[in-house]
Amino acid sequence: MKLVLATHNSHKVVELRRILGPALDGIDLVGYDGPEPVEDGATFEANALIKARAAAAHTGLPAMGDDSGISVPALGGEPGIHSARYAGTRDDRDNYLLLLERMSGVADRRAEFCCAAAFVDPRDGFEHAELGVWRGTLLESPRGANGFGYDPVFRPDGFDVASAELTADEKNAISHRSRAFAALLPVVRERLA
Repeated sequence: MKLVLATHNSHKVVELRRILGPALDGIDLVGYDGPEPVEDGATFEANALIKARAAAAHTGLPAMGDDSGISVPALGGEPGIHSARYAGTRDDRDNYLLLLERMSGVADRRAEFCCAAAFVDPRDGFEHAELGVWRGTLLESPRGANGFGYDPVFRPDGFDVASAELTADEKNAISHRSRAFAALLPVVRERLA
């Protein structure tokens, strides 16, 4: 059975294959080369389902999509679902530097990475989504060279390092994405068995 990963983000593909690979024994994960849908949902879950629906419709195969970002309570939840295009450039560094600028002088530095993982089966229209959350705080300046997105400015709860200072295996064991997909995997395995 083939399962489409509904993303054009090469970083996500690598990360998801690391997270999902062993757990989906016998299921062939394939990349998505179709058109990018308009992500106009109001929540991470809605946008993840939009992506999975588009990939399923384009390929005719069951598909998984995700939507993720960072939410900061002191900024009313920003950047939230707009995380990837927060600075208007779709550049990770521009995004996290703008976030740090807006947080300048703010004492409450709580933040959380959120990831919604969605599964759509075009054979019968079945849809399901799960949400994973990874709490921490924003650093004053970027640190580390691993990861992508806001990893250089996010310090996970219980750690003294930025997410970008964790190895890929360390991050994948505890991240918002691994939590969301771990919750989704039993549904996917059951549907594709």
